[in-house]
Amino acid sequence: MKFEDLLLEIGGFGRFQILISFILCLPRINLPMHFLLHNFLAATPSHRCAIPHQEAFANLTVEEVLLVSIPREPDGTFRSCEMFSQPQFQLLLDSSLQPENDSVTQPCQHGWVYDHSQFTSTISTQWDLVCKQRGLNQATATFFFIGVTMGAVVFGYLSDRFGRKAMLLLSLVCSVVFGMLSAASVSYSMLAITRTLTGVALSGVSLIVLPLGMEWVDIQHRTLTGILTSIFWSIGNMLLAMVAYLVREWHWLLVAVTGPCLLSIVCLWWVPESARWLIANGKVKQAHGHLLRCARMNGRKDFAVSLEALRRMATDKKPGESYSYISLFRTPVLRKISLCSGAVWFGVAFSYYGMSMNLTGFGLNMYLSQFVFGIIEIPAKVIMYVLVNRVGRRQSQAWALILTGLCIGANVIIPKPFTSLRSVVAIMGKGFSEAAFTTVFLYTSELYPTVLRQNGMGYTSFVARLGGSLAPLVFLLDEVWRSLPEVTYCGVAVCCGSVAFLLPETLNVPLPEGIEDIEKAQVKGPPQIGAPEGMPLQTLPK
Repeated sequence: MKFEDLLLEIGGFGRFQILISFILCLPRINLPMHFLLHNFLAATPSHRCAIPHQEAFANLTVEEVLLVSIPREPDGTFRSCEMFSQPQFQLLLDSSLQPENDSVTQPCQHGWVYDHSQFTSTISTQWDLVCKQRGLNQATATFFFIGVTMGAVVFGYLSDRFGRKAMLLLSLVCSVVFGMLSAASVSYSMLAITRTLTGVALSGVSLIVLPLGMEWVDIQHRTLTGILTSIFWSIGNMLLAMVAYLVREWHWLLVAVTGPCLLSIVCLWWVPESARWLIANGKVKQAHGHLLRCARMNGRKDFAVSLEALRRMATDKKPGESYSYISLFRTPVLRKISLCSGAVWFGVAFSYYGMSMNLTGFGLNMYLSQFVFGIIEIPAKVIMYVLVNRVGRRQSQAWALILTGLCIGANVIIPKPFTSLRSVVAIMGKGFSEAAFTTVFLYTSELYPTVLRQNGMGYTSFVARLGGSLAPLVFLLDEVWRSLPEVTYCGVAVCCGSVAFLLPETLNVPLPEGIEDIEKAQVKGPPQIGAPEGMPLQTLPK
């Protein structure tokens, strides 16, 4: 008997699975509120050089002081990063005679004055992260994703070693602690460190929630569970827009998006450890108790299974043998899966965060853009639910990512005056991007065996967060060529999407328990329906 058969006996998607799936969706809401927080935490309002009072300005109005002190852009607005080295009083006579000699200008010498009509304060206004310090502002997001990258490695290993639930609880507690410390930051250095550590902690939540829920669900409802779980990410996306609209001060904004983790910690009490993991690690007594609880809640009161049957079900794992990230590359089929899935995850995260962190280029105000980007993800997920069950995971993954890149590239070609068309293409690209992200979580959790599933998720999440870390820095390339960031996002998405065609299909295939399940399936070819026990089932035609 395989675990999939056991799930059918206790109810593969009953009240028990619905309850734990809902509870595990709560921390999913909180994730985008931190992952995309940079849009509001580090927003840079319009600004200009601060002009100190001089006696020569005694009879001038504020507008006249600015006119003689700050050069103008061609569109008539004041420059953000430069001021005249000496007041240009001749401009009072004719303001159109802007000096063309750069020697009369200099960088801002006395700080900046910010427009506080939209934001009470952000980290940009707090520590003047503008102009030459603009890179530090973008680096804040990079620091966070570096933390997420490190957390993927740490929690991927620890959750396979010590269990899913314990590590999920640890990551939630750490998220609250470091999130609140971020809100209390008194310097940029402190914020950078605490945001990095917050990223480490939240990486565990991102990494563990989906596999923990999936390991309790039967094959038929696996896709539905993955899609429904991911919809709560989109809900968090929309909630972020609402919270950021109501809370305009960055300290309290961090408190507001961190607080919901406390609710997740309380609710986690009702979530059991993964029975798959317990059996695979020889903890059959605990697994037996959770399985009986599941059967009772699902109305299968006549269910009974012996401890000996569970011991026989345990994966063939040699005494003393342990698995690590190196195990992902030891065998040929698993090595190919790891390399290709890593490339796909990099492209998915790189393009997704590249689009998500470009709210100001959308043509709407940033709060509405954030909300629209969140709401467009829901129909994208619903469509993917149909596609992944009809055309399969591989085709859906590849084309969603390729079309994301093509939409980004199309906006490079479409002229700027066609704002409506550019907005429609951007929305389509965001939808494809979310579809790719939704599919990759589901797809990857099905590619790796139980004994290595969290290591596999940890490795791919690590590569993805490298993409997420680089995505905000790519915006700085606009100083080389204005369209270079978009061209970069486009090229990476198309190339990485093409790599997805090299991965195996997993539609209607039982989750592999051990490495040999993957290797044998490839060596012997696709098994037929009703294949001998222990061999995965062939993809069912739709």
